[in-house]
Amino acid sequence: MACAKYISKILFDDNLPSNSYLNNLPVIKYLKENGQLSFSSNVTFFVGENGTGKSTLLEAIAVAYGFNAEGGSKNFTFSTNETHSELYKHIEIAKRDYAKDGFFLRAESLYNVATNIDDMDKLPSFDAPIIGGYGGVSLHNQSHGESFLSIVQNRFFGKGLYILDEPEAALSPMKLMTLMAEIGELLKKDSQFIIATHSPILMTFPGALILEFSHDGIKEVKYDETEHFAITKRFMENPEKMLHYLLGENGIQ
Repeated sequence: MACAKYISKILFDDNLPSNSYLNNLPVIKYLKENGQLSFSSNVTFFVGENGTGKSTLLEAIAVAYGFNAEGGSKNFTFSTNETHSELYKHIEIAKRDYAKDGFFLRAESLYNVATNIDDMDKLPSFDAPIIGGYGGVSLHNQSHGESFLSIVQNRFFGKGLYILDEPEAALSPMKLMTLMAEIGELLKKDSQFIIATHSPILMTFPGALILEFSHDGIKEVKYDETEHFAITKRFMENPEKMLHYLLGENGIQ
């Protein structure tokens, strides 16, 4: 596969302070050993168990690229709670082309992005309401999933880099399929996506690069080789057996 459209790889400088908690993350151990992480598709999924560093690395890539740590485009500068790690200071992004658009969309901090948009629209310095670029309706007046998709459908223009953190936290399985259709259309407009996810549905996207994070490092896998797919398939094939194992013989009374 050819290099991805905008970010082709990230390089790690291995100068983290020795007392940084980041040194204990499996993803950092991988970067120390390999020095870089390459992207060979315009759709890349970070998958794996909690605590392996998927979202930490995704956030660092977004901030190093110039996005606001809590989400938004490069024009968003608000901060409600600076909890992002210093990892962004220790990675260098190898860019292939210039992206004309871009957005960092996090399900967990979407409320903060929506609030910032409403706050900016109250300022007299803006001639036209910013919310017009997000569908015309305050994101606070929509459900979590509706507002998430509204940003994708109205604000993502194409020719852009779009970084998404766990979209399945906001979207139902049906809406995840809608998101996949939107991704497909944006790829036709020269876009690149990097997505951290636990969703076996999203992982089936054709041609995607799936990087599975584990305590052993990072490896490229097919969607049906992921632990997420295997566990979901095993559960759905025989939920009674799995529930008996999880809850005991009498289950929950």
